[in-house]
Amino acid sequence: MPLLQEWKVGETGIAAIWRADEPEEFFYDRTGIDTTIANDTKRLEHLAGRFLLQHLQHDFPLHTIKRDEHNKPHLPDKEYYFSISHSWPYIAAVVDSRQDTGIDIQVWSPRIMDIKTKFLSDTELEWCRNQHELVTLAWCSKEAIYKWHGRKGVSFKNHLPISSIKQSDEGYDVVIDFQLAPVPHPVLLKGIIDAHFSCVWVAHAGV
Repeated sequence: MPLLQEWKVGETGIAAIWRADEPEEFFYDRTGIDTTIANDTKRLEHLAGRFLLQHLQHDFPLHTIKRDEHNKPHLPDKEYYFSISHSWPYIAAVVDSRQDTGIDIQVWSPRIMDIKTKFLSDTELEWCRNQHELVTLAWCSKEAIYKWHGRKGVSFKNHLPISSIKQSDEGYDVVIDFQLAPVPHPVLLKGIIDAHFSCVWVAHAGV
């Protein structure tokens, strides 16, 4: 089992990163999920993400997952809150029993540098020092917040400004000044930079 990492998120959450080296049958046999996704890689990512949810929470009701009007996946009775991200061949997921959550993973790609001005302000670009790894970390941070918020019509540059990025013993602490609440407030995220990817998750909705 290529479980790369598993960790707690706050008091009620748990997250993990999985490398999907197994064949599609491995995930299908363990989830029993039928999907009409035509693309082979996207279909495997979908199954692997569901499998990882059940790995984190053995009684996770995979077959009751729905999508709301904003296309955010959720459980109708809110038994668990969850978020999934995939960047082939890596899958990341987080499950929380009490509150909304968000996670994002992104493998290294030179394309991120071509689009950095679309989601980063001049100040944010200065913080990232034109480093590919930090630009990707910033992208993952905004994606994780977007998934946590779960609503359309979000400008990564205007609504999700990063106020600080600090390296710690365990990785990176990122604070985003969330502008889409009635009263804007900071959101703390935690992130890691690996040899192959960056991964960021929402740690706390206020700091």
